[in-house]
Amino acid sequence: MIRLYDYWRSSAAYRVRMALNLLDLPYESHPVDLLKGEHRSAENLARNPQGLVPTLEIDGLRLTQSLAIIEYLDETRGGLLPKDAAARAQVRVLSYAIAMEIAPVCNLSVRDHVGSMGVMTSEDWTRHYITKGLTAFEAMLTGKRLYCHGDQVTMADLCLVPQVFNAERVGVDVTLLPKTMQIVAKLREIPAIAAAHPDRVKP
Repeated sequence: MIRLYDYWRSSAAYRVRMALNLLDLPYESHPVDLLKGEHRSAENLARNPQGLVPTLEIDGLRLTQSLAIIEYLDETRGGLLPKDAAARAQVRVLSYAIAMEIAPVCNLSVRDHVGSMGVMTSEDWTRHYITKGLTAFEAMLTGKRLYCHGDQVTMADLCLVPQVFNAERVGVDVTLLPKTMQIVAKLREIPAIAAAHPDRVKP
């Protein structure tokens, strides 16, 4: 049995849910409520010493960090990154632009800390960095493509969908991102991706 420890609105967990669905891998969901502080519990820290989600138990392994999980799934099951080395590098570039540049400065612990400092509201902080990051991402989408990289759904798309969900949730004007939103509209039509939406898995 594959077990996923996640939080319904976590971008990182959302990425992994989509990956599992796309590969048609049934899994057992174990919610970890970030708002209740369950990620800091001894039980979760034993699984994930960083006190984060998601954690995936699969093939006798316990894996953390969403992109590492997705790459493992690709390497053992295939289908989430291109086979060509240059294309894989481009997918990683797009994925990292979101997962390493936008998401970390907009996660719950950072937003709460910023809000407590009183410099600006956590919502203004989030809107600023998501807008900045997605504007750069939009410029990186060059050439003809159905999804982030060519006509195959890849890890980059799994990073993009949750980030746009967050952008819309905090009031970012996504109409200024036409290429990005055209891709997201197509992705949202895929049943495996739609099934992973936070509103579909909320406890």
